[in-house]
Amino acid sequence: MSPSSVCERPSSFAAPYERDSPAGAGGGVADEAEDIEVLELALREALALIGDGRSADAKTIVPLRRAERRGVGS
Repeated sequence: MSPSSVCERPSSFAAPYERDSPAGAGGGVADEAEDIEVLELALREALALIGDGRSADAKTIVPLRRAERRGVGS
């Protein structure tokens, strides 16, 4: 286990989304060595990443499963 895993409190946020909204190239603050990649997927594609093991971290799985239960993207 990671030392911070017992006290870490990750958060996730959901916001309205429209398919025609422009998706940026990512970003980040270069001086802080941030490297952000935007990956735009349909919910069913994102869930497939969980199913085949390509995405295995809780901070990704939990919000996706929550969206699935709520019928988001259906």
